[in-house]
Amino acid sequence: MQNKVILITGGAHRVGKAITLAFADAGAHVIINYHRSAEAAEQTAQEARAYGVQALPLQADVSDPQQVAHMIELALERFDRIDVLVNGSSQFTKTPFPVEQFSDWERVMAIIINGAVYCSNAVAPLMQVQQSGAIINIIDLSVWQPWKNFTAHAIGKSGLLALTRQLALELAPTIRVNAVAPGPVLAPPHYTTEQKERIAQRTLLQRWGQAEDVASAVLFLAQASYITGETIAVDGGERLVRKA
Repeated sequence: MQNKVILITGGAHRVGKAITLAFADAGAHVIINYHRSAEAAEQTAQEARAYGVQALPLQADVSDPQQVAHMIELALERFDRIDVLVNGSSQFTKTPFPVEQFSDWERVMAIIINGAVYCSNAVAPLMQVQQSGAIINIIDLSVWQPWKNFTAHAIGKSGLLALTRQLALELAPTIRVNAVAPGPVLAPPHYTTEQKERIAQRTLLQRWGQAEDVASAVLFLAQASYITGETIAVDGGERLVRKA
């Protein structure tokens, strides 16, 4: 990863931040896309620069193709290339079904699916010219296990899994496309101790993971030159635990 250029959408905080810093620690220059988290993006950039690499925060709503195109233009002005794209942007909003109003549904789907399509579409020609590149999509366990009241999220992430496989086919042999599916690795701030323990018991390892566990899997796929069209679940075995 030394001197490679990595674009991480949603790379300013939580798991996205861990991914950003893992690449920086590996010697890669990082482009930190954010929508509204300007302060968090700059803080993450400062932490990344401490590893001796360049870090460029760039604002863009990935659901808008024109903003994505402008972001890529700015990235190329600084670095001239993009070696890895991590599609990590997401909006975790409840969307019970039947739907009373579609604004939340449309927003969730636009960020998860359209955002990944727009960003991948923008970087793919660059990677093809470079004759190398990798795209890594961040999905989650809702792809296999439906989540009550998160219909748009689950369908969006399932679409992102399908996109992973489709782009692996479409962009081969130059560009590899894979996905990482985190399980319980970073509890929301409002979770109680009881909630955290109950979720930990749903995993084979009986504990929560860390955001860095996800980042390690992303870093691995960025460098695994003979893996494409695959998904790595970083979930402590949660998928294998049957509900009582």
